[in-house]
Amino acid sequence: MSKRREVKERLATLDEIDGIMVAMKNLALLETRRLESFLATQRRAVNSIEAAAQDFLSFYPETAAHPGGMRQLLLVIGSERGLCGDFNETLLAPLGAAMRQEDTLPVVVGRRLEAKLQGDQRIAAFVEGPGVVEEVPAALVRLAGVLGELQQQRPEEAWRIGALYHDDESGVARLRQLLPLEAPEAKPAYSHPPLLNLEPAQFLAQLTSQYLYAVLHEVFYASLMAENRKRLEHMDSAIRRLEKDEAKLRLRYNALRQEEIIEEIEIIMLSVEALTGKDDDPEKQQSAV
Repeated sequence: MSKRREVKERLATLDEIDGIMVAMKNLALLETRRLESFLATQRRAVNSIEAAAQDFLSFYPETAAHPGGMRQLLLVIGSERGLCGDFNETLLAPLGAAMRQEDTLPVVVGRRLEAKLQGDQRIAAFVEGPGVVEEVPAALVRLAGVLGELQQQRPEEAWRIGALYHDDESGVARLRQLLPLEAPEAKPAYSHPPLLNLEPAQFLAQLTSQYLYAVLHEVFYASLMAENRKRLEHMDSAIRRLEKDEAKLRLRYNALRQEEIIEEIEIIMLSVEALTGKDDDPEKQQSAV
């Protein structure tokens, strides 16, 4: 009875875990559905700004000139929550390759990735990342604050800004250069330059600021999408393994129950035989007469 009770308690625990995993899987699925619309809209905005920048720089390439020896500021986007498989681990190899460059200054986003890089003196800063789509703006505000502090600490440095994150379409780590905006090599698509209400340098500065704001939203949304898709795969795999374990335990539970039933039947039969034997005892019958 004790073995069957232990198996029964184990089954109840697995049922609870299964329910939690299914709920987490559904939440991840819901998050991917929400991110689809956010990501599509943000990509259209980024593409529009990039098209405007290319048009502008085709006629004003001198405004895109930047000083040599710019340092690479690398934003590494990990996850804030767990249960997403090897999502953070797959960022470590390209990050290690990037950090071998002396001019790279990494800024890590996401507590789960931070836990794997604690103690690495090459990391400039750690930033709390978003867990869901609504937390992206707040995460960007925190990131902007950290970048402002780094800039104050290194006022003499000029930065190139790149991002290392998971691409939502391929699911693999992607290193993407965000800034500075480069002048196109092709000829201008239009015959006349765009009409500006600002000086070209001032226009480019404001366009760059707006572009960075938009493209960082896209990068964070894409990373969250890849994270939740990875979480879906991880949950699916875990649920399948859990169901296999439950099936084995149920077979074990049924076998133990059958053994108990057989033992109970044997005890009843032995009791009946013992009672029948007492009733057929001739000495008892004679004494009864």
